[in-house]
Amino acid sequence: MAKRLLVAYGLWALGGPLGLHHLYLGRDSHALLWMLTLGGFGAGWLWDFWHLPGWVATANGARVPGDCAGSVPALSPLRLAGGVTVGTYFGLVAALGLPWVPALLAQPLAVGLGVQLVSSVGDQTAEAPSVLATAFLASLLFQGRVLAVLPVSLAASVAAQRHRRYKPPGTPQPRLAARLYHLGLACLAFAAPLACRGAAGVLGTLLALPRAATELLLLPLRAGRLLVETLGFSGGGHGGVPPQPAQHIPLAPQVLGLPMGSPVEDVHRSYRELVKVWHPDHNPHRAKEAERRFIELQEAYEELAGPRRAAPGG
Repeated sequence: MAKRLLVAYGLWALGGPLGLHHLYLGRDSHALLWMLTLGGFGAGWLWDFWHLPGWVATANGARVPGDCAGSVPALSPLRLAGGVTVGTYFGLVAALGLPWVPALLAQPLAVGLGVQLVSSVGDQTAEAPSVLATAFLASLLFQGRVLAVLPVSLAASVAAQRHRRYKPPGTPQPRLAARLYHLGLACLAFAAPLACRGAAGVLGTLLALPRAATELLLLPLRAGRLLVETLGFSGGGHGGVPPQPAQHIPLAPQVLGLPMGSPVEDVHRSYRELVKVWHPDHNPHRAKEAERRFIELQEAYEELAGPRRAAPGG
């Protein structure tokens, strides 16, 4: 069936970033590349606008003289740059989506497949074993580091250009259903690792939701308790409730480091020693703690020694 230029432009406008116009013209490698990179990261989709007439003519059987004049295609800097870019992109996707797979296996395989895909666009291709072997050897030199995707991709792209060739002419094309099936499998293989990693993150978020909901429900209770404690501390001597020093008396000997029922002389001696230790002027590096301990010492001393001084003979 003859391909129409108007239909090709319509598909380019409606689904160009997904490669629908390439799928219509039988350029499955180009369509897959556009599906996985969203139209060559947008720039390739816009570039296609000027090449659609030639591709439609090629799909309809018209050949430009000299297209396959030699057995080896001309060197293409654009295809080389595209191979480096897509290979690096595939390598980074593998590093993100397959962290449990050894980098020396996942990284060069992803880079080599990305470069090979770019090399197979249009009427050209490259020897896949040579491209993959170069990617694995270059990855070994860099020990599979994530930042090695760029030099590995460059090496694989150079190998692809060196082993470039034309696709065999007259190769029968499978039916549309088989082509869509193969494209779907390729897209699934590319997206599945990222989807699994994203699903793991979503699952972790879902598992954290019950805890977050519990914290949210307990928030009013915690806020109320905090308010009660704050009001209790701030209004202890002003709310008409008489002070209850008896609750603090058992703690006073502990503050001064004395046993219960110690004589007043021991209270004086311990107070004088501890005041020297915890005086704020002697502890500038921990002023807040020293001030708190100094106040506690004064309160404990007043509770223990004050009543005894006021008593007859104290």
